[in-house]
Amino acid sequence: MRAALFCGKGVLRVADVAVPEIGEFDILLKTKSALVCGTDIRMFKNGRSDISEQFPLILGHELSGVIERVGTAVQRYREGMRVTVAPNMGCGICDICVSGNTHLCPDYKALGINLNGGFAEYVRIPQEAVVQGNVTIFPKDMTFEEAAIAEPLSCAYSAFERAAIRAGDSVLIFGAGPIGIMHAKLAKMAGAAKVMFTDPNKNRLDAVKAFDASFIVLDQRDIATEVMELTHGRGIDVSITACPSPEAQIKAVELAALNGRVVLFGGLAADKACVPLNANIIHYRQLNVTGTTRSSLAQFRKTIELIGDGLIDVKSLITGRFKLEHIGKAFEQAACGIGIKNAVNFN
Repeated sequence: MRAALFCGKGVLRVADVAVPEIGEFDILLKTKSALVCGTDIRMFKNGRSDISEQFPLILGHELSGVIERVGTAVQRYREGMRVTVAPNMGCGICDICVSGNTHLCPDYKALGINLNGGFAEYVRIPQEAVVQGNVTIFPKDMTFEEAAIAEPLSCAYSAFERAAIRAGDSVLIFGAGPIGIMHAKLAKMAGAAKVMFTDPNKNRLDAVKAFDASFIVLDQRDIATEVMELTHGRGIDVSITACPSPEAQIKAVELAALNGRVVLFGGLAADKACVPLNANIIHYRQLNVTGTTRSSLAQFRKTIELIGDGLIDVKSLITGRFKLEHIGKAFEQAACGIGIKNAVNFN
């Protein structure tokens, strides 16, 4: 089969490799669509000590396809089913997994992160993913691209649940990339009165307006003044930092309203992780400052429902489509912030 091999910092090459062998509890998935994520770009740019020409990895953790073959002991799944796969799987035994948070297992594995992922014609879905419920059948009228985008949307949905957005809330999203737009769509679904964006990338702010004319783009030069005018001096009810920025985290706290909620969604680089937040603002305004990472299997399946029922439109988020042979171009555009979401599609 053809696969894109990540061989180290800045090295991604398409090559012929063997189709994965599957065990009796595994599934072989024929990939139909795999999307490029910011995590893929960071791994590609920064490299990883365990990845090399001798030990490459197939990236791609946002994927969907058709079941090509099932192991002899697999139940409920059969060849020909159209499925998408939540990439994170836990050990299934520890207290965290038993609580339903397999994505937070200290020994978790993930397709495209430490197991071969979706930038290949076929993917082995291991036993842990099969028995834990990571494999989800999606409706016939849903496209493979829509099914693949359920993974990043489910991560945004995890933050949405934690933020408890209510009708009439003001919501400020730091970061106008694909994840930021997903947060905004969820906020609008919940009845947010004002959904605002801030981002240093003017092209992305311009693109945001095309998704929903009601989205408000803030002036980078004086965000605080504009926020207070738009909220009649109250401040922001819900702030979400959908970007890896310490400055965004500081500003999210500073602009929060009384009893506001701040979700630190975007992770920071290790050397920037200590952020000087004003604890008195948190204390006296009674802020709820929290964080989320990844998503549970229940949240993943909920996003499939939201897409399938037409509550969240994700089709417009796919702005670039590439064949596997041109995956380098897809990565290049994503790294430069061109477009919103790039898909690598297979016949």
